[in-house]
Amino acid sequence: MIAAVSVVCLGGCSSKDQSEPAEQEKPNDVSLFTGELITDSIDQRPILATISNIPAARPQSGLSDADQIYEFLAEGQITRYAALFQSKVPDQLGPIRSARDYFVQLAAGMDAFYVAHGYSPDAKKLLDGRVVDHINGINYDGTLFERSADRRAPHNSYISKEHIEEAFSVTNASEKITARPSFSFLNPDESDKIGDMASAVQVSYSSDPNFISTYQYNQQANRYYRSVNGIETVDKLNERRIELANIIVMEMDHQTVDQQGRLAIDLESGGPAMLFHEGIAKSIEWQNKDGFLTPMDQDMPVKLTAGKTWIHIVPSLSGPFTSVTYTP
Repeated sequence: MIAAVSVVCLGGCSSKDQSEPAEQEKPNDVSLFTGELITDSIDQRPILATISNIPAARPQSGLSDADQIYEFLAEGQITRYAALFQSKVPDQLGPIRSARDYFVQLAAGMDAFYVAHGYSPDAKKLLDGRVVDHINGINYDGTLFERSADRRAPHNSYISKEHIEEAFSVTNASEKITARPSFSFLNPDESDKIGDMASAVQVSYSSDPNFISTYQYNQQANRYYRSVNGIETVDKLNERRIELANIIVMEMDHQTVDQQGRLAIDLESGGPAMLFHEGIAKSIEWQNKDGFLTPMDQDMPVKLTAGKTWIHIVPSLSGPFTSVTYTP
């Protein structure tokens, strides 16, 4: 009797296994912009937001979730950020500032959904021409964009994740990614130690210490930590330190175009660049490949360290005002 029961059980178990196959665990996707594993879909359209960077706007909200942060000169020798979010959108983002034509061009090349509050005359022409899907605080101040009471205008405009999602619907914009970058990343078991040692890096936009970025390499974490004027760069939302796998500095032609000091920046022609990662520095180039500013070496995309990247756009790698220095 015991043997008979055992045969029945074995037969039942075999039948169940055939009819109900074990559910396989869903594999993680690899982020197109960081090379890191993510649990969300990689099909989310990237979001590019212009963020204020004057001292009164610091610390900014949402930067710790940015896949890439582009730092550009604006008029008056100050800098402004274009922060790209694709792996994750933060709960709040800002302070949001006004568009410049090179921000719009950057967003259009990536087919990113562009977020700004205000615009220069040249940027307005591009936005009015619908070269990129966008939402602007000029039209949605007090609705999709909210003012913070602890900051002074114009550096107190913020947009939430919920309102960004609503903005896609309001503008009838697709949420699906259409343009994919050709960025390349080191595998987890790879390392890049070919180059000069660079445990400390400094990128200067002027003699003003408020616009001189200093990076310190942490070998154990394999990350660079950023500070400006002795103050560590953190996210106001969660007080998380900004930790960077790569720092890239790209040299581009800058031309002053009006009496207010607004700039035209050449995002198309390519040129010299420098890469800092893995504790080393190397001279590379950049190219605009299908709309993406891509670090290149010998006409191939450079292998970056998986993680977040800070990209400085400068008129010169070694000029009298902008410069890049590093120490072992």
